[in-house]
Amino acid sequence: MSTGSSSDERQRPPAWFRGALAAAPRHGATMVDGARITYRTWGPAGRPGVILVHGAGAHAGWWDHLGPLLADAHRVVALDLSGHGDSDRRPTYSLDCWAAEVACVAGESGIVGPAVLVGHSLGGFVTLRAAELSAPAVAGVVAVDPPVRRVRPEDLVRRARRAAAVLRRYADHGEAAARWRPSPAQDVLPYVAAHVAHTSVRRFDDGWSWKFDPRTHRRPEVELDTWSTATRPVVLVRAEHGLLSAEMADLLRQRLGALAVTTDIAGAGHHIMLDRPLALVETVRRAMVAWHGPGASPCL
Repeated sequence: MSTGSSSDERQRPPAWFRGALAAAPRHGATMVDGARITYRTWGPAGRPGVILVHGAGAHAGWWDHLGPLLADAHRVVALDLSGHGDSDRRPTYSLDCWAAEVACVAGESGIVGPAVLVGHSLGGFVTLRAAELSAPAVAGVVAVDPPVRRVRPEDLVRRARRAAAVLRRYADHGEAAARWRPSPAQDVLPYVAAHVAHTSVRRFDDGWSWKFDPRTHRRPEVELDTWSTATRPVVLVRAEHGLLSAEMADLLRQRLGALAVTTDIAGAGHHIMLDRPLALVETVRRAMVAWHGPGASPCL
């Protein structure tokens, strides 16, 4: 399968993408610490599982075109973390809170045995934390371009401003979806972006706006010393033009220890599922085979 490279090919949804969206997920929900957490599934219950965890400001629908591609022999689950998508909002947010949501969904969504956790950006941090807190339930973690960096004072100021922001309201769904842009900005496949934009807004009493809660930006900052030696295998996926630098990827891999490896996706921006989705699928499949296949091993 290929994403294509010409301008015309980039505009026209390919067969693999149309087929993936046609495989509509089933929707479910569970309660975690007083909040309703929603999720979607592909593949029959009673199989080994893969849990897909979105990044900050995103939602489970970011995985709609990838979930079906991973469901041949697995139960694939994508959840909306609290404060995102169709899940409830909370007064405060933390990695531990979100990790507990991942663990609860893994236990209630029809998965058999330890699950492979795949997390993008903030979701990468959440899955790493979930593996620390619930190691026996985790087969391994694929952390996709987690934005580990040295925190500067201006970063904290920027986060505080975002947390205090009031999301703009739009007159209708179409107007809101037309204003969607990935953050940080990058080149994306238009047909993927159109689907994500369409599923990223909802109706409020006073108009249409984004599904995420700005207060999620008040979460504690994540730095290198947040992490200790991993007890489950970890694949750190670095986008060539992403937020995880080669230097920080190496430092994080050293911090996580012998069970961590790094792999790069050439040409990708931070939002790999939006510009190099099939490359990401192949990376996750390799981890699934290594951790769930015959003669499963903690190493790729």
